[in-house]
Amino acid sequence: MKKTGVLLPIFSLLSKYGIGSFSFEAYEFVNFLSQSGVDYWQILPLVPIDDTYSPYQSCSTFAGNPLFIDLEGLYMDELLTKDEIDSYEWTNGDKIDYEQVKKNKKELLLKAYKRFVPNDYFWDFYAPNSLWLTYYSNYMNKKEGKDFNYYVFEQFIFNRQWIQLKRYANYMGIKIIGDLPIYVSLDSADVYYNQKLFQLENGKPKAVAGCPPDDFSTEGQMWGNPLYNWDKHKETNYRWWKNRIRRCFELYDVVRLDHFKGFDEYFSIPYNGSPKEGHWEKVPGIEFFNALKEEFGDLNIIAEDLGVASESLDKLLEDTGFPGMKVLQFAFNYDKNNFHLPNNYKTSNCVCYTGTHDNDTLRSFYDWELLNNPHKKVYVESIIGKQTSRETFHWDMIEFALQSKAETVIVPIQDILGFSYESRINTPGTVGNNWIWRLKDGDIKECHKEKLKELIKRYCN
Repeated sequence: MKKTGVLLPIFSLLSKYGIGSFSFEAYEFVNFLSQSGVDYWQILPLVPIDDTYSPYQSCSTFAGNPLFIDLEGLYMDELLTKDEIDSYEWTNGDKIDYEQVKKNKKELLLKAYKRFVPNDYFWDFYAPNSLWLTYYSNYMNKKEGKDFNYYVFEQFIFNRQWIQLKRYANYMGIKIIGDLPIYVSLDSADVYYNQKLFQLENGKPKAVAGCPPDDFSTEGQMWGNPLYNWDKHKETNYRWWKNRIRRCFELYDVVRLDHFKGFDEYFSIPYNGSPKEGHWEKVPGIEFFNALKEEFGDLNIIAEDLGVASESLDKLLEDTGFPGMKVLQFAFNYDKNNFHLPNNYKTSNCVCYTGTHDNDTLRSFYDWELLNNPHKKVYVESIIGKQTSRETFHWDMIEFALQSKAETVIVPIQDILGFSYESRINTPGTVGNNWIWRLKDGDIKECHKEKLKELIKRYCN
């Protein structure tokens, strides 16, 4: 039976305190998904963010983002008062003011920490997570200067609130699809305490990660992350990776494995160079995944296999058995062999997305690609099998995705709501206007739930 999901980052949830969190509104969103007949809620990485606010550049791959902690939950725990929370100014438009949120929440979390008394639940969390908690808390202590135990407290509260939300989602029939970035940040506890596992020289990268020109960036991308020393990982039987995967499946039901191409071969860019100077290098590939399977058995993983295609990547995807990704917005380039076109799907073992967090919205796609281009509009209509318009295009594309043979269809919430470019999550290769969009009160209406429910009932039962 075909499954469906909705993509919405935690930070984009409706909330009263500047940023989406594990609050009442998150539970309400789960109710919306359940009542619509949806099977999955896909989110972005839950990790702490850097100064660009990107969840793909974090100081820890194991830790959670303390900005997602629900302040009213701390009030219920008698660690904060309502007056303390409300004494701060909170900007609640459709964009996140991260500097305001970080300042306010850090001050409030510090107050809560000073009142916190460790209990049995705290020690039950600390014991199995003590290694990464020690690395992370020591690292943050060096960076910010707060007490070691403060950072452990943050992670305990984050973990407890998230697991409670996840359990509620599961109870309501919704599974969580998480997101595992392939690389970690140079400025991270992971690199600082595991330097032999990365291609470093005197603490600096010998080369960095990125990708050549593709559908997202005509100039290529330089992400700047240090590259793995795969020989060292192999010597340890991939212990660090196994710990990372174990943590992921404590937090999520399914994991979207970012940049799956990097497990076949990685693009190496000179540290002070550019993507044009990069080259490909091979990695262990199926040997690595066999080691994970030996440790964990079959893993519920979605392989983000977008970007540069190759026979070896196709072979790795086939050998692992993971479903790959198809993106409808990439399907309409006048190439009848385009593998994003549903008619060209070789197998149903794939996930069809109308768009990802790196794409523009369907409404914006229509405006930029079809509105003033009658020839392309006719071409798209010939493929989806109906005439479309600016007002109906997003629903027509969702229906087209549901008609495909893909076993799973994922739709960003912006495409369900028919929102335009102002709600885009990320534009790859840019900095400054990403990861900041939020839902507003009243954005999700009863008509959206009923329309989604009707389509799911028609194509998925």
